[in-house]
Amino acid sequence: MSNFKFLQDKKEYQLFAAAAVEAERIYYSSPAMCAVGCRKALELAVKWVYSADHSVKMPYKDNLQSLIHERSFRFALDQNTWRKLPYIVKLGNLAVHTERTIQAGDALASMRGVFEFIEWIDYCYGADYEERKFNEDIIPKEKIAVDIRKIKEQESLLGEKDAEIEKLRKQVEQMSEKLMAQKEEHQQSRIFVAEDITEWETRKRYIDLDLKELGWKLDGTDSDVWEEYPVDDMTGVLGKKGYVDYVLLGRDGLPLALIEAKRTSNDPNIGRRQAMLYADCLERKFGRRPMMFTSNGFETYFWDDISYPQRRVSGVFSKGDLQKLMNRRTEKKDLLSIRIDDRITDRYYQKEAIRAVCENVEQGYRKNLLVMATGTGKTRTAASLADVFSRAGYATNVLFLADRTALVKQAKDDFKNYLPHMSLCNLCSDKDNKNARIVFSTYPTILNAIDDVKNDEGKRTFTPTHFDLIIIDESHRSIFKKYKAIFEYFDAILVGLTATPKTDVDRNTYDFFEMETGVPTYVYDYETAVHSDHVLVPYYTYIVKTEFLNDGITYEKLSEADKERYEEDFAEDDNIPECIPEAALNKFVFNELTVDKVIQDLMERGIKVAGGDRLGKTIIFAQNKKHAEFIVERFNKLYPRYKGRFAQRIVCDDAYAQTVIDDFKKPNAEPHIAVSVDMMDTGIDVPECVNLVFFKKVRSKTKFWQMIGRGTRLSENLACIDRIDGEYVGKRRFLIFDYCNNFEFFGSKTNDYGGSDTKTLSENIFGKRIRLIAALQERLFEGEEYRNWRQSLAETCHDQIIALNDDLISVRLKRQYVEKFRNMEKFQHLGEGDKGELIKEVAPLVSTNETDEAAKRFDNFMYGMMLANMEGTASFQRAKRQLCHIASTLEGKAGIPQVKEKMNRIKEINTDEFWEGNRVLLFEEVRKELRELMKVLVDEKKLVFTKLTDPVIEDKEGVSLDSAFDFEDYRKKVNRYVEAHKDSLAIHKLMHNNRLSEGDYRELERVLTEELGSKEDYQREFGDIPFGLLIRKIAKLDHEAAMAAFSAFINDASLNQGQIQFVYKIINHIEQNGYMENIMDLQKPPFDKPVPFTRMFDAKTRNSLVQTINGIRENAVNVIA
Repeated sequence: MSNFKFLQDKKEYQLFAAAAVEAERIYYSSPAMCAVGCRKALELAVKWVYSADHSVKMPYKDNLQSLIHERSFRFALDQNTWRKLPYIVKLGNLAVHTERTIQAGDALASMRGVFEFIEWIDYCYGADYEERKFNEDIIPKEKIAVDIRKIKEQESLLGEKDAEIEKLRKQVEQMSEKLMAQKEEHQQSRIFVAEDITEWETRKRYIDLDLKELGWKLDGTDSDVWEEYPVDDMTGVLGKKGYVDYVLLGRDGLPLALIEAKRTSNDPNIGRRQAMLYADCLERKFGRRPMMFTSNGFETYFWDDISYPQRRVSGVFSKGDLQKLMNRRTEKKDLLSIRIDDRITDRYYQKEAIRAVCENVEQGYRKNLLVMATGTGKTRTAASLADVFSRAGYATNVLFLADRTALVKQAKDDFKNYLPHMSLCNLCSDKDNKNARIVFSTYPTILNAIDDVKNDEGKRTFTPTHFDLIIIDESHRSIFKKYKAIFEYFDAILVGLTATPKTDVDRNTYDFFEMETGVPTYVYDYETAVHSDHVLVPYYTYIVKTEFLNDGITYEKLSEADKERYEEDFAEDDNIPECIPEAALNKFVFNELTVDKVIQDLMERGIKVAGGDRLGKTIIFAQNKKHAEFIVERFNKLYPRYKGRFAQRIVCDDAYAQTVIDDFKKPNAEPHIAVSVDMMDTGIDVPECVNLVFFKKVRSKTKFWQMIGRGTRLSENLACIDRIDGEYVGKRRFLIFDYCNNFEFFGSKTNDYGGSDTKTLSENIFGKRIRLIAALQERLFEGEEYRNWRQSLAETCHDQIIALNDDLISVRLKRQYVEKFRNMEKFQHLGEGDKGELIKEVAPLVSTNETDEAAKRFDNFMYGMMLANMEGTASFQRAKRQLCHIASTLEGKAGIPQVKEKMNRIKEINTDEFWEGNRVLLFEEVRKELRELMKVLVDEKKLVFTKLTDPVIEDKEGVSLDSAFDFEDYRKKVNRYVEAHKDSLAIHKLMHNNRLSEGDYRELERVLTEELGSKEDYQREFGDIPFGLLIRKIAKLDHEAAMAAFSAFINDASLNQGQIQFVYKIINHIEQNGYMENIMDLQKPPFDKPVPFTRMFDAKTRNSLVQTINGIRENAVNVIA
């Protein structure tokens, strides 16, 4: 007998029948291999459905995870049936790696799930379906020999050949029309009842599976997990019983930790108090306090209340990791009592930095930020810190992160010198020493290693608590966006190292480390290092402006000879451009004489070494690879005596770029000039570097100071010659040659113009689609065409979410959001919260198999234009001009057949009629029709090499900038001032809805732009916000003043209770915010429920309310003459 015997007589089920029968047959011999067989049977059965039923759409990827999550497949099934499928997949994957943890009950649940799914197939497509129930008693009990190694290798019980499987699948495909024709009729006339599994059973099953993946044993004589463990005297009441969901035991048989599980819909911290009470009971009974986990399946919190406050973690910990934490309770020493090794760090500020971190950690903080000027020994400080943490028993394993392989290699080499007794591993190159005490890695390498690197038992090597200390080098850069998942996964003490913290709204280094802006754990700035302690050298500048680099090339300004050359080089179809913009210089247009001027300037004015016979080590920062190559070419033309080795290009695409960097670091080895594109901007230490050439524009203050840092290091024995001091020994300064107005730019700009985080094209497109889906919910777009378009957008986004790989740690960390939006019903109406979650949490995870980058860029552009049109923003006009330009360019390519085919649409774009009215649906048609034509516009831009005289329009030297970073926070000073001076006349007036006099305004202006800081400080922090509005926002609006402003409405007898309550909502908002910035806020939460503003009041009352709201705002802006 067999539960799957009925399949053997049904030829249409041959594709999966044998796999199901074999999985059941092996159950009593090996539950683990039964789980492997169930997964294979499920995979074949799912592929059968895709072949048989063309209404089920193939997802982006054809792996099993994607197939079962595809929307059309998932929602074709009864949801109770579908919920069992991910479990079958996960259990099968676990069994392939570690069969010992798979118990008979696990395999039985998996087999039941496969049986139910096959029953559903028969119910929908079978010719002679009958309702069946799984019967555990008829599972074949005969024991058979099992070749576990072979099964694991092929991940299947049967040695099916791919060709055989494909042949069977094709046969199913040929029967598709017949099978589908009967499906609807079968579903109407037949009965299928899925086995009901409660939320508790499902959650418990997954928690059990997660524990097994970590190596915990839930069954057998060697079990180390107690479930539903009874405890006595709960809440200190004698005899009061309680039951702990899970107790995790250590090697000594004593509780290490407990898990308090809550419903998936609940906040896991509802169980925090309950977990404490259980811990009290277990401590009384066993004499040791266990650590505590609370979880709802999506979020997990960990609390060792002897050591740290509760914190969110990525999941429950393994036995070894919990044992390590338990042992550390008694073994660790006072960090502040550990002597700092002078052989590693002997400078006072390095020791102060280490002590500051130790003190912070002793107080219970787990995130630390050290801001130290480039060249002051951040890596040395990090090594000493790792040494102190190790000797104190705080850190067994350390992870050092940098964002380039060159920096990883450099750090490891330095640590090898500082800590010769420690085992080290460069994860980027050393694949065999992953269990070293200190691991060095780039961000993508460690992120991939979390998922890919396994130990001998097939479990993750890098568990959430594998590393006790993570050191983040130059932590102003890669800690944001997708690499943030690293820090959400690992539960470790963090120490960030940077010379240049970012303070952008969306990339604030201080926010990441949970600190006040401008108040790191420890700071040692450039000015102190140079002028007080003399541990760094100052810079001296030569600022040179040339006409071309500053203003571009203007034909009319050229000499007659140069005009002739210009005409030869730039004429196209007999058209001569009036000018070449400066942005094109060194990008598409390369002028020999400009480059020659820069090189000769450097060779004449640069600091020399070797008795003045050789230019000192120099970095030229080039704009791009072609620019770098052109600089090297021109150098070799000008100075052929150096045989082509003196100046060399260093770009990431060069096969041996690292060897060139290594040679450049050697004081007397060639090259002596490194022409770099990004690779030498940060992190590379060359003390002998004495000349820096800025031959490109930089607009990030953070990056600019990092680049300056390449020259700041001391070199005590370097013999130099320069124009200032002549000949001397010991590096006194380094020179900066700036040809691109960088010093002028940063002399006038105090904030960081580095831009916001770079998003992938897929992330951008997904985010814009989500915004469109939300926008199309408005009444204006209620027509059928709009509804169809919205549905199409929603299905596309949903398919991308379905295709996410649940095994990736980045996806698992966002499982709460991924699972939520895998339910298509969530897209029926997206609230602001839903939209925010999709854009912030889900968008960074999605990808697409689309390979046409030009088409994707056009999608991104068109979606942006649609949104600008719907939202009425100024960017729409720019987008309109750009689309018209694209259309005009395509018109000029009418000879291409694909373009000719779409010519009517292309020409339509440049007509007035095309842009009249609400044309968003037309824009979508344009996107779909023209996206595949974009590749014809991506021809490589023609490069022009010319030779024109580039006049020098300014040449000055000795220019310096103010302090690199201000660690006094202007914003906080303003807030403190307002709070302390609420009784001053001007602030009192603003709080009580009274207008300011001219004298009041001038006093506020003096305080904000002179006493507390400068006009630039105000502009940087608050932009163009009027002084009065800013003060009102900080000080709030007095309650009585707000009530008085709206008294006419509150006392209006014609308003009902609901309307009065709405007015109170407005009052509360204005009290808390000082004013209402935008009347459109009345259409948003909390004003949109229970009845929207537009339906709550008649037109007259609405207008009166709007006038009152605007009047309150105007009172803070307008001044009494």
